[in-house]
Amino acid sequence: MAKAESVERKWYVVDATGLPLGRLAAQVASVLRGKNKPTFTPNVDTGDYVIIVNADKTILTGKKLEKKVYRYHTGYVGGLKEVKYDKLMAEKPVFAFEKAVKGMLPKNSLGRDMFKKLFVYGGAEHKQQAQKPEALKFNI
Repeated sequence: MAKAESVERKWYVVDATGLPLGRLAAQVASVLRGKNKPTFTPNVDTGDYVIIVNADKTILTGKKLEKKVYRYHTGYVGGLKEVKYDKLMAEKPVFAFEKAVKGMLPKNSLGRDMFKKLFVYGGAEHKQQAQKPEALKFNI
């Protein structure tokens, strides 16, 4: 059983160019949780930091780009809003990727702490060069 103070965290950078959004989000959520480590403990945040670059170049397979809809409510009466994913991916690709990963993390304070270790950028540049992140490849 891992202790919170004894966890060693690494920094990883992932290039999302041409990878499917959902499959990449599932792999990233697994790394954020720490499921790729032999010391994985469900009640301790054992995950690593992940930096996603080129989030605007992820793809959606099939006809999801035209049919998939992001819904949210403004809080006012009749305030249900819908945005199709082709518009969402064109305007806010970082938000779309973050929403996909956040939905795959635990829905409690532990999941909120795990989500804080995710950094998503639409372009190829990121601000975490000082942490010397390692490149991480997924078999997708």
